[in-house]
Amino acid sequence: MKRYLFWIFPLLVLLPLNPLTAIAADVFPAKSVKVIVPFPPGGGADTLIRLLAPSVGDIWKQALIIENRPGASGLIGAEAVAQSPADGYTLLMGSTAAVTEKNIAQFSPVALVSASPYVVTVSPALNITSIKALIAYAKANPGQVRYGSSGPGSASHLAGELFASMAGVSMLHVPYKGTGQALTDLLAGHIDLMFAPAQTVMPQIESGKLLALAQTGLKRSEALPNIPTVADSGLPGYSAVGWFGLFAPAKTPKVVTQKINQTVMTVLAQEKVRKAMLERGSDPAHGSPEDFAAFLRLDQAKWAKLIKENKVAVQ
Repeated sequence: MKRYLFWIFPLLVLLPLNPLTAIAADVFPAKSVKVIVPFPPGGGADTLIRLLAPSVGDIWKQALIIENRPGASGLIGAEAVAQSPADGYTLLMGSTAAVTEKNIAQFSPVALVSASPYVVTVSPALNITSIKALIAYAKANPGQVRYGSSGPGSASHLAGELFASMAGVSMLHVPYKGTGQALTDLLAGHIDLMFAPAQTVMPQIESGKLLALAQTGLKRSEALPNIPTVADSGLPGYSAVGWFGLFAPAKTPKVVTQKINQTVMTVLAQEKVRKAMLERGSDPAHGSPEDFAAFLRLDQAKWAKLIKENKVAVQ
């Protein structure tokens, strides 16, 4: 009899957990949800989450509160979310720099929002109008081409490192706390080049203040049909994608992350949201939390290989 009780008692303790978790998902969200953007206002992550927030709030009947907490290439904001209660009420709008192989275990991937090519963007003052011309100029002036990024280890940094490695050139990396700050310096002529999220630079490109040389995807993005790829413009095989997605602290109940994912996917499928994203150069994503996790494994493996082989400083 004691033997049976030994096995039955743990099961009785566990039985209430699933119903309670289901109830938590049914009422979620019962209050406002905070999304921490680990970069300053004006960058890709900030722009996208502010675009989605009104529609998400309408569905949930709760406010989506956005808080910018920049620093350390996104790691400060990421750590704040990782240390939050695992209940779905504090989320991270993450990217390559903020969520890495080193801290991914602290998070539950929730929803990939966008995985889009970056735009190789230059100041017209540089007098360069093609990728081939950029490579030739960089070879003739080693270490003189200054490219800005949202910080060490960010996709905008690693895209530049990959470009330099494949083209056989040396460029000077200038890190910022976010792409918005890098854009300000590009417009002011303090740097020459950016591998930038389209939503950050397309208004300046369309106004003629900046020039788009190419997009970094292996094929042309639906959002950027008139901009050629780097691969087709003089550097075959080159491909780099910048992604943005939502994360919850690790151990957040799966039913809660699934509910958040379903809401985000519903919003991304709305025609007004899809149109607004494409107009800003962002391809809306789709898929489950498991799809997002699989995407992250492949993306992080690619950049880990580049960092190791080229001894790239990411901190």
